[in-house]
Amino acid sequence: MKIIEGLALARATLSRCTSVESRSVSPAMKQRLRKMFGTDDPESAVRQIVDEVKKKGDAALFGLTEKIDGVKLTSLEVGERQIAEALRAVDGELMSALKLATGRIEFFHSAQRNNIRPEVVGADSRQLIRPLGRVGIYVPGGTAVYPSTVLMTAIPARMAGVSEIILATPPGPEGTVPPATLAAAGLARVDRVFRIGGAQAIAALAYGTESVPRVDKIYGPGNIFVVLAKKLVYGVVAIDGLPGPSEIMIIADDTADPGYCAADLLAQAEHDPLSSVNLVTDSMSLAGEVNREMTRQLEGLSRRAIINGSLDRGIIAVVNSIDEAIDLANLYAPEHLSLMVANASAYVDRIRNAGCIFIGEDSTVVLGDYVVGPSHVLPTGGTARFSSPLNITDFIKFINTVTVTGVSLKKLGPAAAVIAEAEGFDAHARAVKKRLDEG
Repeated sequence: MKIIEGLALARATLSRCTSVESRSVSPAMKQRLRKMFGTDDPESAVRQIVDEVKKKGDAALFGLTEKIDGVKLTSLEVGERQIAEALRAVDGELMSALKLATGRIEFFHSAQRNNIRPEVVGADSRQLIRPLGRVGIYVPGGTAVYPSTVLMTAIPARMAGVSEIILATPPGPEGTVPPATLAAAGLARVDRVFRIGGAQAIAALAYGTESVPRVDKIYGPGNIFVVLAKKLVYGVVAIDGLPGPSEIMIIADDTADPGYCAADLLAQAEHDPLSSVNLVTDSMSLAGEVNREMTRQLEGLSRRAIINGSLDRGIIAVVNSIDEAIDLANLYAPEHLSLMVANASAYVDRIRNAGCIFIGEDSTVVLGDYVVGPSHVLPTGGTARFSSPLNITDFIKFINTVTVTGVSLKKLGPAAAVIAEAEGFDAHARAVKKRLDEG
């Protein structure tokens, strides 16, 4: 990773554009897009996909899956029997780990649910809480299998009281969904699973087809085509956000273990060549040792090519103090922020912008990815400045009620009429005055 020195250069390097349109695609992908859709612009291609699903429903899903993924499906939905078989077929050690994660995620989100006030009562008003009726969970496929994402999205929905959870995930080369993904769907009590991926899956969840029910909100990460599709269907349905590649920023001082720093950077780098991996330190010697450790630890890793793509984009910033490092973290607003410094907990109150803070050297991000309990679906691309991790409140909505009696009408009505007239809305004022005059 490139080492840069000084706060000014680090600030300039870590300032970023968060727009999804700024993400690039490879020349090879542009060539594929031109061949399939007559354009090398990802958003134009996604718009064609969304429009086709909207117009043709299931027929579009079958056709697009064959066209894009090279998989000819005979059915879209995964049956309950297949999910039950997956629960039996998954390796016992993995099943035990998934069950542990399930329990931890359920505990965290049920505790959060129980700490939300059931209703707010005002003088003449109340606020009601209602879970969403039906939600769609998108789980990526392709280069990896993500049972953890099933658990981290579906379980909060279930804990919030959502009536129906629909899962969409890309089919493999044989048209099947990995058993680990299906087993996680069973543990999370997902209601229905569909083997569809990419922008076409998002369109199906948003508009509905003959087989896929229309949902109220769509959740989950994905590649640029999934994210662009979520952007295009927003308004028809709600979305959880526009997630980008994984990110980690480690703040470390000379007490940090360079091996731990390197291991955590490599762990996030293996998600995607576009992953953002950064270390900020006040120790030049640590910076050099972390780089040497990454070279050593990289040997033998199965996703080495992906990791190298990410490391080529990453930086190690050497600044004058940990205080400056904290300022950089608040500027960058990372998805994962790891504090590997002496007395790490003392800095937490100064962090304004981060998806999740990992405090101390034993708190590796990997534990948060899988088993600690809070959802690993976190704001990326700097959106931690204004966004929160996926949680119970993403699956509920609030409804206000107003009950005005005669006494309150006499107290509130004249003021409402005055404001309405000031805004030029005579009919508004008359609606109040009529009640006052006849009351």
